[in-house]
Amino acid sequence: MVVQNGEIVAEAWHKRAGEPHAEVLALRQAGKRARGATVYVNLEPCCHRGRTPPCTSSLIDAGVARVVTATEDPNPQVSNGGISRLRNAGIEVDVGVMREQAQRLNRGFMHRMRHRRPWVMLKLAASMDGRTAVASGESKWITSEASRADVQWLRAKSSAIMTGIGTILADDPALTVRLEGFDRQPVRVIVDSNLTMDANARVMTQPGEVLIYTATEDRAQSDHLTQTGADVVHLPGPEDRVDVDAMMEDLAARGVNELLVEAGRTLSGTLIRNKLINELILYLAPHILGDVARGMFRLPGIERLSDRIEFTIGDVRRVGADLRVTLCA
Repeated sequence: MVVQNGEIVAEAWHKRAGEPHAEVLALRQAGKRARGATVYVNLEPCCHRGRTPPCTSSLIDAGVARVVTATEDPNPQVSNGGISRLRNAGIEVDVGVMREQAQRLNRGFMHRMRHRRPWVMLKLAASMDGRTAVASGESKWITSEASRADVQWLRAKSSAIMTGIGTILADDPALTVRLEGFDRQPVRVIVDSNLTMDANARVMTQPGEVLIYTATEDRAQSDHLTQTGADVVHLPGPEDRVDVDAMMEDLAARGVNELLVEAGRTLSGTLIRNKLINELILYLAPHILGDVARGMFRLPGIERLSDRIEFTIGDVRRVGADLRVTLCA
């Protein structure tokens, strides 16, 4: 946001990776009115050349007088370098205004930079007794239309959406954002240890990028899927399964900030067991499916209460007829 004499003369936001950052877009809007103005940003302006030129250069060239940034950038390529460069150019810089809110707003980026893995949200739809499908596997639809619409917003704010091959074979999902006017599709990620993916599955035929992680050395199948446009990554781990820790590091290296997981009980349980979940988002419908229906997680080894995996409750709200409960790791 660019402010001149108490008046907001320009506002902008960073739309997608590879496009101009918010500072550059706002300065373009402001034009000559940027000279001598105060610029408010939620993250320290970058000072290095990545996919785009450094924002510090644009701010200096525009002749702004003051920059107010909510928080420092944890990226080692920046990390107070942007602030120092602006100050060295004679620009007044204030740091820390609404720091907590800015870090929450940029939590995916912050987490990726600090921990080398995305901020991971695991979403599940279940009955009130924690069942995701009846014994036959039928699961459409456990929760209400309002909950399914709410999930679209979770998808829209995510860099990538992940599922396992079991969900692909059972439900043939598209894993796309279906919101009017939304023109960016998150990367679709499939965990497929044995590489049994069908090249004609819906997830393979939608616009956007498809990323498949596997543990198998099946070169012929890998080449076949690659020819359809998918990126196949070989990351073998224990028991001939995908190494999920290495997978998260690879996703971070690809620039994935926020990852939404919509998977069955096997992959969901694996991610929880490996402590890779930051938020567990449960849509709970007001009905009971009973003890023979399918549970949310496959978590062998929990035999005593002391073995339990604990979360804290971050948010509870009603969505249509259902409850949305957000648990924080």
